Amino acid sequence: MTLRIPIRNVWLLQLYASSLYRAVGHKFAAAEENPEDLPALVAGILADAVTQRLHTGLSVGFRQTSRPVTRIRGRINVLPTARHQLLPRGQVHCTFDEVVTDTPANRLVRFALWRAAVLVPGEPRLRSLALQFEAAGVRGPCPPLSHVPGLHRERLLVRDRQMIAAADLLLGLALPATDDGSKFLPVPDMNEHYLRDLFERACVGFYRLRLRPQGWKVKHGSRLKWDASSMSSGMDGLLPSMKLDIELVQPHPTGPGRRRIIVDTKFTSVTKTNQFGDLKLRSGYVYQIYAYLMSQEASEIDPKSEGLMLHPTVGEPVDEEVVIQGHRIRFATVDLAADAPTMADQLLEAITPSCPSAAPTVPVRARPPE
Repeated sequence: MTLRIPIRNVWLLQLYASSLYRAVGHKFAAAEENPEDLPALVAGILADAVTQRLHTGLSVGFRQTSRPVTRIRGRINVLPTARHQLLPRGQVHCTFDEVVTDTPANRLVRFALWRAAVLVPGEPRLRSLALQFEAAGVRGPCPPLSHVPGLHRERLLVRDRQMIAAADLLLGLALPATDDGSKFLPVPDMNEHYLRDLFERACVGFYRLRLRPQGWKVKHGSRLKWDASSMSSGMDGLLPSMKLDIELVQPHPTGPGRRRIIVDTKFTSVTKTNQFGDLKLRSGYVYQIYAYLMSQEASEIDPKSEGLMLHPTVGEPVDEEVVIQGHRIRFATVDLAADAPTMADQLLEAITPSCPSAAPTVPVRARPPE
């Protein structure tokens, strides 16, 4: 796959995919126009959140430890107490849970502060805040970024969520250099699975922020069940599962205003060249979106669900629609090398019906006769 993405647009995708964008997306209006300012903006949000948490007190955790103490705490360890003759010295060896500030969440934030101090040298607070964390006893290694979703779900870290989200975004930014963000990053330099997952999560985050105020429901990773009237005992385990990337549902439960769009994202070209040199849609993708739509047709009410195959632009852009058995299916691309406003417009245009008044039994975009 030949695709070159500017580093600034990789940052933008990471912003859309982040939990910080979901929480305070309105603060990133300037960054969406100029993604080069994103590290400084996120660093500022992190510094503000950390300052507030230092004033109110850092969250604490518990760590099991064993050592001699002057009063009984937890479980007494008889053997070490006798071996080291601690009782004559007024001590006893115990194993107990100790309250500490050196928690995974605080360690994540400390590392993010040091990273931000390098990326944004003009912000003097970052180094000072990192040193305050170390003075408070936060000195352990940074936890893997794969553990961050678990931190967001911890009930005791509710007040830390914005701080954790900002730290996660800063540590996850693909920043091979600290100079200008207009350089291009070839896809082979990054894991293709990561980029495909990033593109999917970025679309989810973008649609959540833009469509939810209008009443849309945005679901990620929901599963469909086959509408099977009967099956043999072993068939349930043999049938492949159907997991949707994105599902968009307009608020109206019935009537002509209702829309349900099943979005499937791919990080490959939407077309390929056949043996005669003609460009054709990839058949596997067409069958996939068709199966998603038709498997639920029996339980649906009019109007019928729509399908959208969303790909990055590789070569020429594609924006074509067809109506098959009453289901509108659109194949659209997003130019990840374009500027941020253009990318946003293309994501919104992909779910905008090009001809709302058209009857659902005819193609929305009919080609002129050759």
